[in-house]
Amino acid sequence: MTIRSDKGKITVFIFGIVFFAACQFGSENSSESGNSGAPKNDRANLSSPSPSPKFTPSSSRIKIAAGGDVMLGSPVPNDKHMPPNDGKDLLKPVTPIFQLADLAFANLEGPLADGGISEKCKPESKFCFAFRMPTRYAAYLKAAGLDVVSVANNHALDFGDAGRASTRKALDAAGIKHAGSDSGKFSTAYFEVNGKTIAVIGFAHNRVSLNINNIVSARRAVETADRNADIVIVSFHGGSEGTNAQRVPNRTEVYLNEERGNLPRFARAVVDAGADLVLGHGPHVLRGMEIYKDRLIAYSLGNFAIYGWFKLAGPTATTLVLEVDLDQEGKFIGGKIHPFKLRSWGFLTPDKTNAAVSIVRRLSLLDFPGSAPVISGNGIIDPRS
Repeated sequence: MTIRSDKGKITVFIFGIVFFAACQFGSENSSESGNSGAPKNDRANLSSPSPSPKFTPSSSRIKIAAGGDVMLGSPVPNDKHMPPNDGKDLLKPVTPIFQLADLAFANLEGPLADGGISEKCKPESKFCFAFRMPTRYAAYLKAAGLDVVSVANNHALDFGDAGRASTRKALDAAGIKHAGSDSGKFSTAYFEVNGKTIAVIGFAHNRVSLNINNIVSARRAVETADRNADIVIVSFHGGSEGTNAQRVPNRTEVYLNEERGNLPRFARAVVDAGADLVLGHGPHVLRGMEIYKDRLIAYSLGNFAIYGWFKLAGPTATTLVLEVDLDQEGKFIGGKIHPFKLRSWGFLTPDKTNAAVSIVRRLSLLDFPGSAPVISGNGIIDPRS
């Protein structure tokens, strides 16, 4: 897209690979003072199976790594669905990719809390799920290299406002930023990455987050972030769910009697308002991607680290880490799909068949024939459509 003159972006030449000190642990009160934090630890001793090269003196780019829905195990109503080794190993297959990114993101599908009462599911409910991950799991997310999570989704309120507050406190203590906990001061997280201020905004269709169905307020929120940051990333939780929800319709999607957004309309509107990257999740399957005004829109990153509660097979068990390279103005200049499979109850395994690549490429061409990116067989994403 044409960069507006009021964006205030200044080209920065980066010399050498820059690694920053780890985030200082804080309390919920420190989050309320701005939800900003320090960048990553020195990770030069870590290697990755296949991520693209990190920052180099000749390449002034910012590398984002993103995964979809994360729910590492819930002890509600009992411990039957808790992972082995307390879930410490679930994210290890993707850790090298996350740790070599300048900013690593995922959607946290449920609260972090060690107790509480859920009023979500009634005793007679047959298709209702209330998740609650132990607060200690925040440290596992941090160890995997995650810098920021969206908490704007349909499970954010599984344990009410107390669960949301507990989630913020646990993430703050672990040094992980959060976006979308409400529609105000907790809606947006800010970072300093390689000399640039990056904003991450969380949208969903629940009663507390910025709502994907309200395009006017969505644009306003992005415009505000755009005035305060050099690069704006929008995360949204929306769309129908399941194997029949792989296509992106150009209409408002309704699921379980909930309006879950006209996602093309929403995504393009936030780009028009200043968003530089749009990351979707919610359908529990992968969806296509498009390039709109030089910005990448990924309509669903699918299930990611989901353990114990889902039937994982075929499309719901096919996932990825999306690697995105942005230039200093936020323009999409390249990326890569790292394909994975979810085995058994939810163990991430690299997928040599590249199923995620094939699915995303096919769906992108079907749903966005005029704006789909060029995706190679090994997952390289070219900004040319």
